[in-house]
Amino acid sequence: MTQATKEKVLVIGGGPIRIGQGIEFDYCCVHCIWALQEMGYEGIIINNNPETVSTDFDTSDRLYFEPLTAEDCLNIIDKEQPLGVVVQFGGQTPINLAEPLFRAGVKILGTPFESIEIAEDRNLFELLLRELNIPKPAGRGVTSLEEAVQVAREIGYPVLVRPSFVLGGRAMEIVYNERDLISYMRLAADVNPDRPVLVDKYVHGKEVEVDVIADGEDCLLPGIMEHIERAGVHSGDSMAVYPPQSLSQRVIDQVVEYSTRIARALKVRGLMNVQYVVENEQVYVLEVNPRASRTVPYLSKITGVPMVNVATKVMLGKTLKELGYRGGLWPTPPHVAVKAPVFSFGKLTQVDVDLGPEMKSTGEIMGIDDDFALALYKAMVASGYDIPRQGAILVTIADRDKAEAASIIKGFADMGYRIFATEGTAQYLKHVGVEAIPVKKIEDGHPNVLDLVINKEVVLLLNTPTGERRPHRDGMLIRRASVEHGVPCLTSLDTARALLIALTARRSSDHLQSLAIQDYLKLMVDG
Repeated sequence: MTQATKEKVLVIGGGPIRIGQGIEFDYCCVHCIWALQEMGYEGIIINNNPETVSTDFDTSDRLYFEPLTAEDCLNIIDKEQPLGVVVQFGGQTPINLAEPLFRAGVKILGTPFESIEIAEDRNLFELLLRELNIPKPAGRGVTSLEEAVQVAREIGYPVLVRPSFVLGGRAMEIVYNERDLISYMRLAADVNPDRPVLVDKYVHGKEVEVDVIADGEDCLLPGIMEHIERAGVHSGDSMAVYPPQSLSQRVIDQVVEYSTRIARALKVRGLMNVQYVVENEQVYVLEVNPRASRTVPYLSKITGVPMVNVATKVMLGKTLKELGYRGGLWPTPPHVAVKAPVFSFGKLTQVDVDLGPEMKSTGEIMGIDDDFALALYKAMVASGYDIPRQGAILVTIADRDKAEAASIIKGFADMGYRIFATEGTAQYLKHVGVEAIPVKKIEDGHPNVLDLVINKEVVLLLNTPTGERRPHRDGMLIRRASVEHGVPCLTSLDTARALLIALTARRSSDHLQSLAIQDYLKLMVDG
């Protein structure tokens, strides 16, 4: 068959890279094109980012370097007359184009548009979950300040508030009281009937994520990823481990069952990403994305399942069985992989570095080992947390975190690190048997916490934010100073605990093995 007679498939890319939508989606688009070519189709890309592989001259059969708008896409579709359009692999941008393309009569390959609409529309998705008897955190969309206050009072604080139709958790916050909720609604939220603000109960649990390949009937789960930071830190900013290290079989069974039921109900053909939170052994659905996620390249590499290749072939009519895959959870490998975020705070001036529901990372790396703690160590070193084996640590902890933080700080002290702490934190630590050197706050004179960071007298800053909505607060000033002076800063106790585990493992390990991903996969096959 000559290229002129080949059927065409058009793939919409992710457009300009931004926080929340980066190179991971370009990886998916490129692998989709390769799968299409493997099947004998002519693969066409629409993308307008020169810094991507998908826009290399030799990646696709034809490239359109045009704006990703409905009008431009429709013009290209009219010219090329493709068999259909793929919107699953470029992130949220192509998904947002699905509706105008569908309304114009364009065939959306894979998951039907009606199902994409259900997954993207908050009210329709809640109705689906109720029909499937799958739980989610309490809450609903609101269109006014008064309604937001009423919902928060009904479900109780803290609540997670976020605008709808946003990328990377933009303007999402955990709110602990009514005063801050009113402030958020007035300052941060664009409230109107077409774009409601979502107010949900914040579930203080463990977050779990899964990518599913479905063919309309069978569902393959290449792996379940357990987040190291608890719910409240955006999935793009949290560390994740595969296979999960602390989930019970009951929780794993719920994740597999709920994911399969959702995929079948939505008639998913191709990829779907689901995020859950686990509290008291009960799994709750946070959100479903009817597309590829940032974790697809990571999960593909560590499981050996070519997820985009398989999903593309499924979208064009193949079944998982025909491709040699059975439904259910993929066998667990003997090795452990940890995904860690990478930040560019040094290049993003005036950005606070504390982790929360709004995504801030600009990339990710992976550490692999046969041992979880050593995989964790590799990931943290690669992402910039290469802490010297001795030195001092500055800790300044919010009141609500002090009890939990004490054992972590004691762990660092037991390893030989000197502990500096603000007065309130130092007093609390002394009360629980941890020696800490008191240091002044910024407004109390010199030397103070800011001086310690600027002069690089500490090798690590552990600061948990108070949640106050005041600019120029001490916490933000010392966090920014840590970035500008090269002092690693942690704002999550879960990340600090992970660092402690990693450093402890490194100190007790005689040999740190480094192998290529292919070598680990070979060991898995040979084993």
